[in-house]
Amino acid sequence: MKQARLGDRWGQFVKSEIFKFRWMGWRRFAYDFLVIQFGFVLFGLSIDIMVRANLGLGPWDVLHMALTYHLPITLGEASIGVAFVVVLLDVILREPLGWGTIANMIFIGVWIDILKPFVPSVPSIFWIQIAYLLLGTIVMGFATAIYIGVDAGAGPRDSLMLALSRLSKTSVRRARTIIEVTAVTVGWLLGGPAWIGTIVSALAIGPAVQLAFKLLRVRPSKSH
Repeated sequence: MKQARLGDRWGQFVKSEIFKFRWMGWRRFAYDFLVIQFGFVLFGLSIDIMVRANLGLGPWDVLHMALTYHLPITLGEASIGVAFVVVLLDVILREPLGWGTIANMIFIGVWIDILKPFVPSVPSIFWIQIAYLLLGTIVMGFATAIYIGVDAGAGPRDSLMLALSRLSKTSVRRARTIIEVTAVTVGWLLGGPAWIGTIVSALAIGPAVQLAFKLLRVRPSKSH
């Protein structure tokens, strides 16, 4: 009886198409994995650059940094932990995931911690800090375009955005705004670094991604 119930649950899981994966051979998978890793390296680097700018972080990183103030964890570990919770929410909300979603959850946080010692600090001169912050935002834009271009599944937070949009029957933009405002508010209440850099990042990341899409000739699939 228990085996039958487990079989029924597994069948429902498969039919729900929670996890989508298109196998195109080991050579293509290896190539996609290397490309997506390069995107994750750049994404981790961009976050470290923004941290060094010391003008505030993007909405989710405000939350991640706040967690490091209250728990004995690194910024990368906080990123992984939050992403894991978000992935669980994605599964509960039956939003389709890809192998890139899981890779995103793990490796961006890993690269944040690995690259942190190699990113130099900048003097506390406002225009230099702003330039550093914008550099981090541009790098993040290119990182986003690179890993989206692989088309291996949306990131955990992007998947949550799509799930909220689908379930609430609202626009993707509004769903994204709700999620990011929630993340930065919780992070700020926990003492996270929400400042002018948070606003600059929120305003500049869209144009940065669009520029990267154009220069790299990336066309996001309909799944994004």
